[in-house]
Amino acid sequence: MRRSRFTDEQIVAIVREAESGTRPSELARRHGVSKNTIGRWRAKYHGLEVQEARRLKALEEENRRLKKLVAEQALDLSLMTDLVGRKW
Repeated sequence: MRRSRFTDEQIVAIVREAESGTRPSELARRHGVSKNTIGRWRAKYHGLEVQEARRLKALEEENRRLKKLVAEQALDLSLMTDLVGRKW
């Protein structure tokens, strides 16, 4: 997974600037991101503190790993049932 150029602290600071009334186009130009990125960050990190944002990222990473594990187990299970189901 690609790593962000911005730390959690920077993202939360940019979102707070956006919430304080600074125009998204100005923020995007100043920080070198698109207006869409500012919008996505606002939707995701609105009202969060830095610690909460870190916890959110950690939970998303854990969720990604668990989904991958479940997919691998489902694949193993389907292979085993195919092998057992065959007539020898």
